[in-house]
Amino acid sequence: MKKTNLLVLIAFFVSIELSAEQQMLDRVAIIVGDGVVLESQVNSLMNTFKKRATEMNTAIPPEDLLLEQIRERLIVEELQLQTGRRAGVRISDSELNEYVANIANQNNLSVDGFINNLASQGESYSDFREQLRKELIIQRVQRGKVGGQIVITEQELAAFIDTEEAKIQLLPEFELHQILVRTLNEAEDIREKLSNAESFEDLAKSYSIAGNASNGGSLGWRTAGDLPDLFFNAINSQPINFISEPLKSGAGYHVLRLTDKRGINVEFQDQWKVRHILMSPTALRDSDFTREELENVRVRLMDGEDFSLLAKEFSEDPGSANNGGEIDWQPLGATAPAFEAMMLKTPIGTVSEVFESQFGFHFLEVLDKRNYDKTQENIEDRAYGALFSRKFDEELENSIRTMRAEAFVEIKDLD
Repeated sequence: MKKTNLLVLIAFFVSIELSAEQQMLDRVAIIVGDGVVLESQVNSLMNTFKKRATEMNTAIPPEDLLLEQIRERLIVEELQLQTGRRAGVRISDSELNEYVANIANQNNLSVDGFINNLASQGESYSDFREQLRKELIIQRVQRGKVGGQIVITEQELAAFIDTEEAKIQLLPEFELHQILVRTLNEAEDIREKLSNAESFEDLAKSYSIAGNASNGGSLGWRTAGDLPDLFFNAINSQPINFISEPLKSGAGYHVLRLTDKRGINVEFQDQWKVRHILMSPTALRDSDFTREELENVRVRLMDGEDFSLLAKEFSEDPGSANNGGEIDWQPLGATAPAFEAMMLKTPIGTVSEVFESQFGFHFLEVLDKRNYDKTQENIEDRAYGALFSRKFDEELENSIRTMRAEAFVEIKDLD
């Protein structure tokens, strides 16, 4: 045999031995359904857990118990990833980049700074991205598998909001004034005077028999828990300056005014009610012709024709045409920028000029404006979110337990 051929043969066998050694370094630790968990994954998660526990000065479980917990976590993770693969769940690189940028921003770092920070802690950015991708896939699997099964009824929502826990966490503080009189007739007379714009404070000073009459009937700021049920039930969910019906108690008849409210869920939002007519250019109708057509429709409106009928005939906005062009109450930021700009500069009760937005050409009429109290909506949204989270966690636990029980799992003996 020639010397060169011998060297090639030796190199070939050395490469086989090195390859076999590398494969031995990363063995299959667990067979999970139609996938596997590698020994390196188990060891990596074990080391990460121990490192985090040491940094946080928390106790590390016994080695055999920790190994069991790590295995179970990786088994459940692999089962959910397999579900995601079968369902075609994908996280693109661009989407992953957005999540990384958000995480970096939450830590007051640039993306480069975040990557450098990971490196300084001995962590690989590529490993971080891959783990983040897995977690995002699992989140989508969980939402798809569990979220659609959760139902929250109006009765459940109302019952939750009525609990002491929710009252403390969700409800605002209320600033109240009261007028207390002895008879129902007196209370109704007070309400009549209030409806005629007489001062609540002046009426309290003149007619109220309560101890706070001299300061205009002020009860100050009260939490829901500080108020008698009679008062709370009357003013809860009501807007500012609400005047209650006469409320009978052992002391007489109370007339309450909700003067103000404050708290994390209290929000007042400017909203506009408008109607419009939209015409959009097409392949057969260019921009100039479309604008001219809409100008003619506007002339007909200004000559006395009915806005609602014109909208039904000419508007090409599928969301409002059948409603006479009317759009429900809109806050800032809810409509196209050009539409909002025209809405803001058009006085109530007047019709704008024809203008262009990204959707085509419009003219609009501002019907009304209000400062809307969104507090109750915010409370209900947060309550719904809290209930959903509780039910989600329960359903997810049941789903994972069932998935784990039905799966084929074989743990390899690597000793």
